[in-house]
Amino acid sequence: MRLEPLRRRDIARCVEIEQILFPGDDPWSARAFHSELDAGNFYLAARPDEGDELLGYAGLAVVGRRRGEYEATVHTIGVAPEHQGKGIGKALLRALLERADEFEAPVFLEVRTDNTTALALYESHGFERLGIRKRYYQPSGADAYTMVRPARTRDGVAG
Repeated sequence: MRLEPLRRRDIARCVEIEQILFPGDDPWSARAFHSELDAGNFYLAARPDEGDELLGYAGLAVVGRRRGEYEATVHTIGVAPEHQGKGIGKALLRALLERADEFEAPVFLEVRTDNTTALALYESHGFERLGIRKRYYQPSGADAYTMVRPARTRDGVAG
């Protein structure tokens, strides 16, 4: 598997995956993905070693003006159901965290409280639960945990 920048021509497939992964909630639209790319946020595509198929995608936004003030937010990670359980989500998350580490930024995210697979992944990468957002996901009304991984430098030492 290889990771590379998400391309605009991938967006239709991203939307398809979103609709499969988040049927009870409001999955991201093509417009949302275009907006993220237009904003210059860091988005990756996971592809097989051979071929152009989109296996998964992930996005990160970093805000701030100088070292010590940056913050990063994981906006999305999605892996097509037929490719889950193969380490793709983990590889995408690690790449996002490496990008945040370039800025020595803490990393925030929201995750459904009932998504035990994602919670285990995030906790295994140093994320801690900060609080809960009631009825965060719509229209299902599912709750979300807000999680944070403290800032780290590129060598992995906490900042």
